[in-house]
Amino acid sequence: MCKNSQDIICSNAGTCHCGRCKCDNSDGNGLVYGKFCECDDRECIDDETEEICGGHGKCYCGNCYCQAGWHGDKCEFQCDITPWESKRRCTSPDGRVCSNRGICVCGECSCHDVDPTGDWGDIHGDTCECDERDCKAVYDRYSDDFCSGHGQCNCGRCDCKVGWYGKKCEHPRSCPLSAEESIKKCQGSSALPCSGRGKCECGECTCYPPGGGRVYGKTCECDDRRCEDLDGVVCGGHGTCSCGRCICGRGWFGKLCQHPRKCNLTEEQSRSLCESADGVLCSGKGSCHCGKCICSAEEWYISGEFCDCDDRDCDKHDGLICTGNGICSCGNCECWDGWNGNACEIWLGTEYP
Repeated sequence: MCKNSQDIICSNAGTCHCGRCKCDNSDGNGLVYGKFCECDDRECIDDETEEICGGHGKCYCGNCYCQAGWHGDKCEFQCDITPWESKRRCTSPDGRVCSNRGICVCGECSCHDVDPTGDWGDIHGDTCECDERDCKAVYDRYSDDFCSGHGQCNCGRCDCKVGWYGKKCEHPRSCPLSAEESIKKCQGSSALPCSGRGKCECGECTCYPPGGGRVYGKTCECDDRRCEDLDGVVCGGHGTCSCGRCICGRGWFGKLCQHPRKCNLTEEQSRSLCESADGVLCSGKGSCHCGKCICSAEEWYISGEFCDCDDRDCDKHDGLICTGNGICSCGNCECWDGWNGNACEIWLGTEYP
């Protein structure tokens, strides 16, 4: 009656008397307890401060549960960001902390289900938003049978190969065109099928995100998201968007109609606003107009407030910067709604083509 699940009497932390364990607490602090003396809160004592969980958490059965802003086995480390900022970084697009599949530690999610055989477990992503198990007909973590063998698992959603459809690519689709003919028809004048912004099925493109209406055209060649700035304002509020290009109203110019033709600043005032920290005008890679830098058009990849950023540093997928699903902002991809990943290659929307 005193043996624990491993057949050890009182977990080697007490003595058995008449079928009951009496735990060893010679110092009288009562830190060893449990039916089988299985809990030893001495494991929670910080070696340096000699306090339970460093004074920044509570101990339960030998494990520390830290207060907000602290982490570590014994709550010995303090986060360098506020608890509010930590929670914000860990919040997934659907508003749940670590997608309810992990714990948030100093702004980083530690996903619950980690596969010891690889770097990524079945659940992964910056906010644990991806669950690869959803791509398998019958879940077996050691099986590679994703998407019925007819597609690629992309953050828990199956991207089916040509000729297959279904949530897990389990249904064959008949098509009179060969795979080569289908892809050629979807390419048009673009180097990629559906301009890299859609899915090709039997020679026809389904643009994504579905239902958004901002990506359209026979080969998804029009992307009106390109007319938006990081705040979602179309053509700076000074023009209209036509097939991904801004048509500026009178008195405005620029890729996003962000520059006024008239300027109320003196030349000296304008130049002072265009100088970077090292005193160079627009980092030597652009011209100054009314206190704003206009980066050289010959070097398409130069951007930033002072033309100090190189968009070639942004991640690519399928040969496209930010996969065409976001804006490159000073070397980092700022993804449009519904997209995630370093290169905005992961679709997190409720619908999927």
